[in-house]
Amino acid sequence: MMAKISKGMIALYTGIAIFITLILVLFSYLHANNVKNWWLVSLQTRIFFLPLIFYILAISVGFGIVTYILISLFRKSSYGGIEEKLRLLVAGNYDSDLLGEPLSHSKENHYLTAIDQDITQIGKKMNELSTELQVLNSRPQLMDGQTKEEILEIERHRLARELHDSVSQQLFAAMMMLSALNEQAKKMELPTLQQKQLQMVSDIINASQSEMRALLLHLRPVNLEGKSLKQGIEQLLKELQSKIKIKLKWEAEEITLAPTIEDQLFRIVQELLSNTLRHAKADELEVYLHKVGQNVLLRVVDDGVGFDTSEQNAGSYGLMNIKERVASVGGTCKIISFKGQGTSVEIKIPIV
Repeated sequence: MMAKISKGMIALYTGIAIFITLILVLFSYLHANNVKNWWLVSLQTRIFFLPLIFYILAISVGFGIVTYILISLFRKSSYGGIEEKLRLLVAGNYDSDLLGEPLSHSKENHYLTAIDQDITQIGKKMNELSTELQVLNSRPQLMDGQTKEEILEIERHRLARELHDSVSQQLFAAMMMLSALNEQAKKMELPTLQQKQLQMVSDIINASQSEMRALLLHLRPVNLEGKSLKQGIEQLLKELQSKIKIKLKWEAEEITLAPTIEDQLFRIVQELLSNTLRHAKADELEVYLHKVGQNVLLRVVDDGVGFDTSEQNAGSYGLMNIKERVASVGGTCKIISFKGQGTSVEIKIPIV
């Protein structure tokens, strides 16, 4: 019953009950002494310059506050352990030792014992599901004799090659021509307005080139090719640093995983970098890869424009595909972002 009624409502009902009880006691006492107009007595009788009714109200409110505090302490002691276990499940820590430990108060409460056992079973099931997902993900899915990844890789390679050979080359040529026109405009001392317009066109083409580099990074078929996950990420970041004007910082540990999981994590890093370059307008980007317990923790942080995660179009930031990749290997993805304050993407994948 206490779980269905809020603490505030119980405290309010307690205060009202105490107030009614005190009024009845006062009425009974005055009635026994043949005092009429008892309610006037409660208003006119003063203790330390305050009417008696004030003390009745104060005592009622005091009992209500004490009841609220006691219920809060009781619920914290009874349900605090359950709340902590639920937080572990949400965070993807299915192998935490805390999930297997019984609650200290559960022996005295069969209801809490049942909930505790259910949470433990849920943790085991989630761990099993993560394992099954990783096993299924490691099996090739053939379509007309080719795996899905092979088909996507061939198509990405074709698109990247066509963009590089056509649009990218044309943008480079246009940029070179505009640079020459800008130099000539300065020598000929053209009006300031025309020089500004030429510079504006140069800035647009330069931005288009940056967008094209990000698209090529996103489309280019990527695999580790015998390298470790750490080596692949470092090579990708160093290559990016040589092409894009952005401050990069990274820390990566040597972690050995199943080849399919490493490829997925590597692809996730690539897509996160591509999304940051295309949308975040960031000056700094940080990448961290660590082993925490029985989980791999990947964290990518930028200082870009950010976005409101509560908006429905937040997925347009390009993270939906990443969430699907993380879910396919039984992991969890946590996104924290605020407009004008950057974005943090934290991915946790259990090690099977």
